[in-house]
Amino acid sequence: MKLNFKKSGKGKPFLILHGLFGSADNWMGIAKNLEESYTLYLIDLRNHGDSPHSDEWNYQVMAEDLRELLDAEGLDSVYLLGHSMGGKAAMKLALMYPDRVEKLIVADIAPRPYPVHHQHILEALNAVDLDTSDSRKAAEAQLAEYIDEKGIRQFLLKNLTRTEEKFAWKINLPVITEKIENVGEAIESDKPFEKPVLFMGGANSDYIKSSDKEAIETLFPDNRIIHLKNAGHWLHAEQPEAVVATLKAFLDA
Repeated sequence: MKLNFKKSGKGKPFLILHGLFGSADNWMGIAKNLEESYTLYLIDLRNHGDSPHSDEWNYQVMAEDLRELLDAEGLDSVYLLGHSMGGKAAMKLALMYPDRVEKLIVADIAPRPYPVHHQHILEALNAVDLDTSDSRKAAEAQLAEYIDEKGIRQFLLKNLTRTEEKFAWKINLPVITEKIENVGEAIESDKPFEKPVLFMGGANSDYIKSSDKEAIETLFPDNRIIHLKNAGHWLHAEQPEAVVATLKAFLDA
């Protein structure tokens, strides 16, 4: 699948993958602070952003999409960062095609399986009646019946786009709803990825636990695990300066 992406900067190619319900735009602020040193590729994964939709949606096909992008752009080896779902896609690509990834950064996710915990958001998104929503404000009002946090509503509404006739979701909501369990699946491999890997978690998040160390060591023996202070799962939004400094220190080492 030919993925949509935004390219900027100069230097070593550096691919960044968003999380579930996200898009390339989520990491724009981080990218702007890295453009002097790296060529940034902010990517919309399949069924997200402006990338195509497909009934097939799992980490295997996400990794193949990324390999196809590398081939199309003539990129032999890259720096790769993925957040949450994007982090699992990044791990999968590195394990499947280790020659194509020079250094890997995984943001607030581990390779272990995770229980499905997005049903509430999916319920809210599916409850929005786009046939009668004549404005973003109207759509947000419907989301507010399910989601109290304004920040989460605003994040989800970034997926709303205007067609000629009405509003529509950019994400492939039916397939994501049907196959949401695929997001929580473990990342596995018979062979480890031997190159440097940084697991960058939020100190206020429980996505990367001390009990994850063994699984990380097995798949990514050359690893470093850190947790950024005063950051939760959305560490790039909560502590952007710390994220940029951490990325530069790891990639330039």
